[in-house]
Amino acid sequence: MGDVAGCTLSTHSKEVRTVRKTFRTLAVSGALALAVVAGSAPLASAVGEGPGYGDNGQITTSRLTTYDQLVAFLKDQDARQPAMELEVIGKTVKGRDLHLVKYVTDPAKPTILYLTQQHGNEQLTTEGAMQFIKHLGTANSSGILDGVNILIVPMLNADGAMGDVNFPLDDYVAKGDRHLTRYNAEGVDLNRDHVAKIQPETQALHNNVMRKYRIDYMIDLHHQGTRAERDGKLVSGSILYPTTPNADPAVVQKSKQLGSVVFSSVDSTGWGHLGKYEGGSAETISRNGIAVEYGIATLLFEMRGMSDHYLDGYALGQRSNGYLIKQTVITLTSTAAAIADGSIADADTTFWDSLATQNSRDGGEEDE
Repeated sequence: MGDVAGCTLSTHSKEVRTVRKTFRTLAVSGALALAVVAGSAPLASAVGEGPGYGDNGQITTSRLTTYDQLVAFLKDQDARQPAMELEVIGKTVKGRDLHLVKYVTDPAKPTILYLTQQHGNEQLTTEGAMQFIKHLGTANSSGILDGVNILIVPMLNADGAMGDVNFPLDDYVAKGDRHLTRYNAEGVDLNRDHVAKIQPETQALHNNVMRKYRIDYMIDLHHQGTRAERDGKLVSGSILYPTTPNADPAVVQKSKQLGSVVFSSVDSTGWGHLGKYEGGSAETISRNGIAVEYGIATLLFEMRGMSDHYLDGYALGQRSNGYLIKQTVITLTSTAAAIADGSIADADTTFWDSLATQNSRDGGEEDE
């Protein structure tokens, strides 16, 4: 456990490269088609420019999947999909089961983990993961599952996502049937607990996922505020590899390759616009700590806007949900396909040298 798997297919054969490119194009095209169907909200004409809170965007939780609805969905898909296995990996502070979705057929194949909702108010990545899971049950995804093992932890912070916490949420801005908060029920930021591992949610992740499976890649999916920009244009999201000096350079390189696949798939859409996230080097953060402790290539993806917050500038109107869910589906599908067909080994990482670090129009953004 901990060594990042290399490509097992020849990268010198022109024919193999052509097959890879065709396969990956089909996979990403399928993701685009799926996302268009899945996203009930219309796409904003300029993804970074709206609609925001206080403009023409309503912030409500009524259209977001609840914990109980998520569990029902996962159990239904588990019954429908022969390749899928559903596992309970632990419980939250309030006693909710935490689930791991598994597509594991051969331990020798490379394995990627997708982690969503460490922060309970960052839910659209979970909505996208649900669409991805549904897609993996169709015939179009069989080629992907032939080449990669996929693990998905949706809604790690289920208590925060349901607003079932031991502190008041009176100052949160969303309307609807519940509030969503960054913190778990004890008011702890789970993405600062990857060294001490005190909280039950973090313990479940490390004890029953990180240490149990041989994982090669991980994407940690988050949301940030609404005002981050790159080159003068508000971003739809931002990405970053491990930046702790203790990370193995080979792990960092593979993390950059993972980011290359995401950037080329999303930023090229014409509506996606990604920046480089300005993140710290603390190993309490999963992007850094997991890369060091397990030797896993990790990538942070910060989608734009949160589902709820106590600061108006961090939450985003629900009419933006469609493109953010679509962006998540593209991210998950493109990376799984690139690992499955081996093309991730050829991913060009030189774009990182010129990718601008995003800045905020109002001078502040929420930490990952």
